[in-house]
Amino acid sequence: MAVVPNTTAADSTPLSAPKNHAQVHTLSIVILIVALLSALGALWMILGFVMNKSLRTFRHQLILGLAVSDFFMAINFMSSAAVNLSGQDIGSKECKKFCSFNGFMIQTFVDQTDYWVLSIAACTYIMLDDRKAVSQWIQTNRVIVWTIPWILSLLWATLGLTLAGYGDIGAWCWFTSDKTRLLVNFLPRWVIIALMLLLYLRLHFIIHRAHDNFVSFNDEEEYGVGSGSYSVNKSGGPWSPQPVHLSKLSEGSSQERIVSPPAEPVSRPKPRKSRGAADLRRLSYQMMLYPLVYMLIWALPTSIRIYQAVSGHSAPFPVATVDKSCIVIQGFCDAIVYGFNEKTWRGWKEIFTRKKGN
Repeated sequence: MAVVPNTTAADSTPLSAPKNHAQVHTLSIVILIVALLSALGALWMILGFVMNKSLRTFRHQLILGLAVSDFFMAINFMSSAAVNLSGQDIGSKECKKFCSFNGFMIQTFVDQTDYWVLSIAACTYIMLDDRKAVSQWIQTNRVIVWTIPWILSLLWATLGLTLAGYGDIGAWCWFTSDKTRLLVNFLPRWVIIALMLLLYLRLHFIIHRAHDNFVSFNDEEEYGVGSGSYSVNKSGGPWSPQPVHLSKLSEGSSQERIVSPPAEPVSRPKPRKSRGAADLRRLSYQMMLYPLVYMLIWALPTSIRIYQAVSGHSAPFPVATVDKSCIVIQGFCDAIVYGFNEKTWRGWKEIFTRKKGN
């Protein structure tokens, strides 16, 4: 992401900022409530990873990284809104250091969530498209995969602090110029959404072409998306699905790897078309939900940035409030998309069933 210096809005009131104290108070209450929902959603994903051993696959480790970023982003939104509600003004000289820190952290974690969702999409594609060499490398070097979002997001946030600075835009601090935010945050985000859409579209069509040849699957070996796990082998026939097996490394952890088909023919059970086809379709549709949700979240904020950057006029306060809420609600939406699925509910059910049995 390129950082564009803010040279026009430093000495003027940001277009995104509320016009009076009553609007600041109302906006801060709304942001505090929405940020609390996002924090709870992020905690749901984190607890699911900690409590449920079946949610500790490599892909769920990436989802854990997204949840951590969502949680800290929500905490920063809550902290700035709480400062405003306490009677202080985060845009005042007394709160200048806090505002800079708040803007730095929000820029860090907003960028970081983008990198996490792109990493999840890319790794899901690699795993399910039977790219064995790349899949083995990223799972062997998962620490590198985990550190990339942190390094890049901290780098861009530092450049933003140095070249542009962060100022009060209402309920939190960020780039005060709409043009800067549009170029630094929103345009790169739509590039990431487009890449996600292409990856999941590719998998969507691969799975739909493969589901008629689907034979059987084992719930114990599922990859972690929907209720089944599949790797599509394009070399051994016309889109024939191959199971992705998990090789247990230690208790509570696993490394997903592709197991080559046996050299000699083996007997296969009769196709369970009703279950297998339905699960594959549900898997493909669920993956398509990821980029569509992000498109819905960022459509209004992007439109407002373009309108204010071009016209030089502020959006109406109710519209601006919804605009900011869309940005803050991301953690809650991530919890719905990544944290509420059949496998998650089954894992929690097993935990509570096990406790009752004891």
